[in-house]
Amino acid sequence: MPLTPEVVTADRAVVTRLISLDVSFVPDEEPWFTIDGTENPRQIGSHGSGGAFVLLPSQNVLYVSSEGRAGIIAATFESFIQLVVARPYWLDILKFSGGGDLQEMRRAAEALEATLHDEINEARAEIRKSLRLGEADDPVGALYEAIAASDAVVRATDGSPFTTLFNRFSIDNNPRLRNAAT
Repeated sequence: MPLTPEVVTADRAVVTRLISLDVSFVPDEEPWFTIDGTENPRQIGSHGSGGAFVLLPSQNVLYVSSEGRAGIIAATFESFIQLVVARPYWLDILKFSGGGDLQEMRRAAEALEATLHDEINEARAEIRKSLRLGEADDPVGALYEAIAASDAVVRATDGSPFTTLFNRFSIDNNPRLRNAAT
């Protein structure tokens, strides 16, 4: 049985654990963006930073940030959950991606993993067990590929297009992460 938003939200413990990973399955009530070629996008949830998760008709999962950035982050809903569980700091990986450099993303993932608290690891284990979720083969590579191939055009309500989720920073710009990587 494929993993769907309905399967996930039916398990209150999983929903609570996902909230600890900064994913809420409560969508925004008011639309604050549009997606070219998509009528009535299905927003399935939100991120603690104010962003929205959208399940597209193609079954790709799109992330729309509250700061004017957007892109497809997963090929399927199940791969989205695998990403969030494997790399709960996925948005920070993008922040420190060096403009979309896969090697920089891998460095960021390694440094961010070293800074995790035990309760995050407990949440990951519980979610995997409850959903019978397999390990993602290469979550950072899959994230990179999804965003690099993203062709979704997201617009603010004034019509201006959102930019890519790749940001220009590297972990070298952050002393805590730079030290964690060494």
